[in-house]
Order: sequence, then C-alpha cells, then structure tokens
Amino acid sequence: MAQITPLSAEALAGLREGFEAGASNRMAMNAVTAAGVDKVARNYDRARLLQRRFSTVVDNGEATHQDRSGRCWLFSSLNVARFVAKKNLGLKEFEFSQNYAMYYDKLERINYFLKDVATLIEASEPADSRLMQHLLQDVMGDGGQWTMAMNVYKKYGAVPKDLFPETESSKNTGEMNTQLRHMLHTAVARMYAKGADVESIIAEATAAGHRILTIHLGEPPVSFDWEWTDKDGEFHRDGEITPQEFWKKYVGSADLESYVCLVDDPRAEHPKGRKIAIEHLGNVAGGDATEYLNVTNQFMKDCVKKILVEEGIPVWFGADCHPFMDRENGAWATDLFEYGKLYGFDFDLDKEERVRFADSAMNHAMAFAGVDVAEDGSTRRWRVENSWGSKIADKGYFTMSDDWFTEYVYEVAVPKALLPAEYQAALGEPAISLPAWDPMGALA
Repeated sequence: MAQITPLSAEALAGLREGFEAGASNRMAMNAVTAAGVDKVARNYDRARLLQRRFSTVVDNGEATHQDRSGRCWLFSSLNVARFVAKKNLGLKEFEFSQNYAMYYDKLERINYFLKDVATLIEASEPADSRLMQHLLQDVMGDGGQWTMAMNVYKKYGAVPKDLFPETESSKNTGEMNTQLRHMLHTAVARMYAKGADVESIIAEATAAGHRILTIHLGEPPVSFDWEWTDKDGEFHRDGEITPQEFWKKYVGSADLESYVCLVDDPRAEHPKGRKIAIEHLGNVAGGDATEYLNVTNQFMKDCVKKILVEEGIPVWFGADCHPFMDRENGAWATDLFEYGKLYGFDFDLDKEERVRFADSAMNHAMAFAGVDVAEDGSTRRWRVENSWGSKIADKGYFTMSDDWFTEYVYEVAVPKALLPAEYQAALGEPAISLPAWDPMGALA
C-alpha cells in the first residue's frame, strides 16, 4: 500500500505563496468572507435574463411547505393528486394530509425493515457487513420514491389536511426519527443475540414503533364525515367515508398508481431501455417493487412536455436540487453561478462522472407545473412546484432552465401509455438488480 505522506511546511508555504501571487484571490476572499460565495459567484447576466414566463402553465394553487422534514416525495406526489382532487371536487384550494401519509409510510417501513433484516440474519449476514451497516444507517429517514408513495395511497388512501393536520414532529421530524432509529437498532441487536426469539422481537418493536408514531403524529382517522363548499359556493355532503374510498373517488380517475418511473442512469454499463431495481429498497411489504425504466433524458423531457401541454396535469420528478440553485429567487441554471472562475478550478465532471464519483444523486422531489416550448417544439425552460413554502421564489414556484433538466433531473413518473412498444415490453423483463447503496437508490 502506498505511503500517505504528510503535508510539509515547505508545501504549505508554497500554497500560501501561490495564493498571494493570484491577483484576484485576495479580492475574492474579501468578498466571500463578507457576503458568502453564492452572492459573489452569481452570474448577474444569466440571473436577470432567465425568463419566468411559460407557454404552458398548470395552476395548482398555493405552494405547500414541508418545513424541517424530508417529506418532499410525499408532498410532491400529493401535489399531483390534489390537482386531480380539486378538479373533481370543484375546489380552488385543497391540500391532502402529508402527516397521514408519513404516519403509514413509517409504520410500514418499520415492518419492512424488521422482516428484511430478520431474513438476512437467518441467512447469516454479518452484523458488520457493508449491507447490514448500510441498512442500519439508512433506516427511518424521511425520503422516498413515487412507487413507495403509491404503495401507501393504495393501501391507506388519503385524507384532507384539516382532518389530520401537521404536528410539531411532522414539521420537524429529527427527534422522532432518532427515537425510531434507536428502537430499531435495539431490536436488530437483540435479533443477533444467541437464541433470540426473532418473531417476538419483531412484534414488540412493531408495537413500540406504532406507539412512538402515534405519540408524535396523532392517531389517524379510520373514517370521517366529508362535506365541502365548492368554488361556486355550493355546499356538498358525502357522509361518512374512509380514506381509501376518498382516494379512489376523488383521485382514482387519474390512475396514478399505474404510472411508470423513468430514470436517467447515465452510466454506460446500464443500458437504456432496461429496468433497474435497487435491492432492499421499499416500504410496504407486498406492495409494488421500486423499479425504474432507464431511458434517455430527452425521452423524459418529451413525456413531461406531452403531459403538461396535452393533459394539463402536474408531473412528479426527482432531481439533485442543490447545484446552481438560487433558492430565494427560485431559479436553476447550469451557468447561474460561476464557481470555477471564482476558485480558479475547472469543475468539468459530466453527468455520468458525477454519479459514479458520488458528486450527484437524486435528493429532492417536486412537480413540473409548466413548460416553455419554442417555435421548433424544443423545450426552453420549466416551471416547478416546490414544497418549500410560498415566501420564496415566485410564491413557491421555481424556474428551471432546460440545460439544468439535462444535467440534474434523474427521474419522472408518467403514464404507461406514453411508452413506445419496445419500452412497454421492457417493463415485463427482469430488472438489472443494483446493490442497496447504489446512487440510483438515493431517496428524495
């Protein structure tokens, strides 16, 4: 093994001399230490010339707010669903309970995790293996995928937000997740003990998880009386209805559960037109597997454009939201910040290299709510419904340049009917199975 040599005093002196020799380095230091890097590196011309107008806009009302939680995938999927529900209910504003969806997602994940780990232990998986350590570290985060959201809605339905509102812990999930994680780690340690009664440990841990969730999030309704006044002032009463009935009646017409997840995995060894699956990734045991069809980024754009323009419904997607983001003004563009010029370093990784070398992965889910299409049919920019509240961007709606879509959007959920015959056939073929820690398994 090569020897790791120390950073010498001579080398450090050379670095200092090199910094002082750069004519603009001290000015850059003065500016960044006073104002922060984004204000200094912001490309003024690009920022002012990025238009906020679109040839197609899907109006989905007031932007939602996930607060200090990682529930973007639930917020964004429910934002698509609420668009459908609003049309069917004749409402101008409506919001589903994200707390209700999170409650059952986490309860199901407790069961999924415990049963998954029990199977691995039975197969003699070492406690210190890469797989077991990954599962233990990753458990009880807030992130998820479109298919995982649909698994929750298919089994548990959904309820209006005012019937199961936010709590302190749903808005700020850190402490609750810590306690759940500690409980599950304790359960796994007990499973590994000699002579352990694994079934009893699972039952006890599941009951404890249910108690913790109910204490933090409240007890979700099994049924409720539904009545509302529509945008024309007309009163309606549905009577007693279950969450499952509510979902089927007011969202079922869109058939969101049958949507296909398209992903742009840029790595050459993963061919386009093939399905990808991530081992041990899921939430509802017995639900649909979390699988993606690997396609070109351009095909993803074409599908999203078609849905927005022809069907007029928002489109769920997952992206790496951090690069080149102006959060306050609500903008993404690949040249919005000139970090390379500021630092004197060429950040030249392409999309495949960024994925391969852990520089980029999907970490946030949102919904496309508009597109600007040029005269030749190409897409110029995209309107994005975020879940960071209405006090930033254009009342919570962001603008994305088309080149940013190419580089940092990884996944979209679309109707199966949009796929050509060869892609439909590929859905019936076995998926390429990737390990649990693969970057395509990153959760929004």
